[in-house]
Amino acid sequence: MTQYPPVPSYYAASANQTSARPPLQGPCEADVCVVGAGYTGLSTALFLAEAGFRVVVLEATTVGWGASGRNGGQIVNSYSRDLDTIERQTTPDHTRLLAEMAFEGGQIIRQRVHDYDIQCDLKEGGIFAALNPRQQKHLESQQALWRWFGHDQLELLDKEGIRARVGSERYIGGAIDHSGGHIHPLNLALGEAAALESLGGVIHEHSPVTELLQGQPATVKTDQGEVSARFVVLAGNAYLGGLVPELAARSMPCGSQIIATEPLDDAVAKRLLPEDNCVEDCNYLLDYFRLSGDKRLIYGGGVIYGARDPANIERLIRPNMLKTFPELASVKVDYAWTGNFLLTLSRLPQMGRLRDNVFYSQGCSGHGVTFTHVAGRALALAIQGQADRFDAFASLPHYPFPGGRLFRVPFTAIGAWYYAMRDRLGV
Repeated sequence: MTQYPPVPSYYAASANQTSARPPLQGPCEADVCVVGAGYTGLSTALFLAEAGFRVVVLEATTVGWGASGRNGGQIVNSYSRDLDTIERQTTPDHTRLLAEMAFEGGQIIRQRVHDYDIQCDLKEGGIFAALNPRQQKHLESQQALWRWFGHDQLELLDKEGIRARVGSERYIGGAIDHSGGHIHPLNLALGEAAALESLGGVIHEHSPVTELLQGQPATVKTDQGEVSARFVVLAGNAYLGGLVPELAARSMPCGSQIIATEPLDDAVAKRLLPEDNCVEDCNYLLDYFRLSGDKRLIYGGGVIYGARDPANIERLIRPNMLKTFPELASVKVDYAWTGNFLLTLSRLPQMGRLRDNVFYSQGCSGHGVTFTHVAGRALALAIQGQADRFDAFASLPHYPFPGGRLFRVPFTAIGAWYYAMRDRLGV
């Protein structure tokens, strides 16, 4: 059996207690087999279990081992490309549905936390921080765009307003999404897994899928067993590997790095983030940060195309943290880790069918915390025969990277360099 290394993250070190879930042994049957126990898989499985389906989830490692248990923990609405871009990509009816769903992810998370008493340090309010006038003007346009589509929770902040919420001199203004927020991401995943099991769902960890035999029923094989299922949902995202080559050709794993400081004094934490909101800046290659439940500063960024693990994560991220908060120069970093998210060429998510009973969702492109929960509802409803939401996502174009897998990293890195230069110049 393949051995996967533990993740040296703050989240893993502070995870709620959970029982081990044995690997799949021998054959079994299910209404739905879900591949991947991250947010997409767990959200889909939980919606289906609530509707009475027998669900088996196969996970190559452990629940939340991938991006769902390593991310910045920020509840950010909409998609990695906003609704004006989507409006140009699909029909008015599909745009309307996608706009409705753009602001549902956080609602679903809050409902899960409430209904299943998930302990994941849920806190309210997400800030977009502008470093220059161009970015502030973009936030003004974003507020107008979101209002046009019925979302009125985005409040603009001038320099004084953002200084009241972020103790840094870097920002000239910003905006706060009052329906945004943040969570301990691994504990959210563990709580959703426990909720699924409370409804009769089954999760097999350490059960990487080796083969998918499409048919009716479909057969999903591991080294030690197989699941025969009426429906299959592929929810591995950046960690699906080469199981389905046609999906890999349309996407690219990218690494993001995060550090967590030692716990800060109450007074220091209050100066940095007086309202305990999470923050992301408006750069193309953005930084993001927030306080944990025990008042560590969690600070991330540093995208690496192609998902190579950097040799020294702290060396990459700490200088940016100190640009934002110089007073932390003597503060120790206790944890540093990396994780992969899946990028698409359009920066829009990809959802579709390989055949009538095999569904997939991938390519959150950095907006995974909320999108995965929206995707779970759309996939579950499609399996129940209500495919309007699923069809809206499926209508978005799924472009292959130019030059294939060999050239997708350098081409994307060149594009990122161009936009990073624009960020630096403020143009």
